[in-house]
Amino acid sequence: MEELMPEYAENWVVMIVVIIGTIILAAVVSRFFRALIKRSTTDMKNDPTNYVFLRRLIVGLIYLIGISIAIYTVPELRGIASSILAGAGILAVAIGFASQHALSNIISGMFIVIFKPFRVNDRITVRDLSGVIEDITLRHTVIRNFENRRIIIPNALISDEIVVNADFADGKICKWIEINISYESDVDRAKEIMREEAMAHPLLIDARSPEEIAQGAPIVQVRVLALHETGLLLRAWAWTNGQADSFILGCDLFESIKKRFDRENIEIPYPHRTIIQKTLKDE
Repeated sequence: MEELMPEYAENWVVMIVVIIGTIILAAVVSRFFRALIKRSTTDMKNDPTNYVFLRRLIVGLIYLIGISIAIYTVPELRGIASSILAGAGILAVAIGFASQHALSNIISGMFIVIFKPFRVNDRITVRDLSGVIEDITLRHTVIRNFENRRIIIPNALISDEIVVNADFADGKICKWIEINISYESDVDRAKEIMREEAMAHPLLIDARSPEEIAQGAPIVQVRVLALHETGLLLRAWAWTNGQADSFILGCDLFESIKKRFDRENIEIPYPHRTIIQKTLKDE
């Protein structure tokens, strides 16, 4: 009995060492992938999405394998584990049905990482939700909206949604600057003002193709888009390098164009209504 005690204690010591080693290895791997993610985020040429997903997947596998090895090192626990696994058929079926959603989220997460409909740091819109992809875990996708709040969407759900990705393939954005002017205003002068203000903005880029440049097409197109009941709708097409620049450019141009219109007597019309009041004759 006394001879068995050292071996029994040794098995438990080995188990504890394996568990501690598993925790340390998982922490090292997680730290390594965090460094890769930070480097990829700094260098926008790299995509951190694969590193984010692989970090969670590999750390999970390390814990699973480490705990399995730790249990296997103790014969007593090994026997209990074998007995549980031998009679776990019905339990496995029940767990399988219960974990269908979790498994579908994991598979959907893998498809997202492989096919990349969106990546970490992409600006997307799902239904009426807009924000930046912050993380893609085994189970869900985390979106940081523009109020700095986190929107957590299961991977299986977002995989079945129509996603508007502002950074997919080509990050350039065409910002529409639409303004109504009155019928009495000088249309040509209003178009010229809109073009001049857009050309003067530092965030504007030249997105013309070589053919358009050869044909002498302007960098900023301005056209009459529609004739409304209160005036003419003008639209200017202004290109920027991304969604953030597009938002800033739009805000600045609406303000600067309004000020120029005021100085040069270009009227932005108010809605007009004609009210007819009829009086009934006394019979």
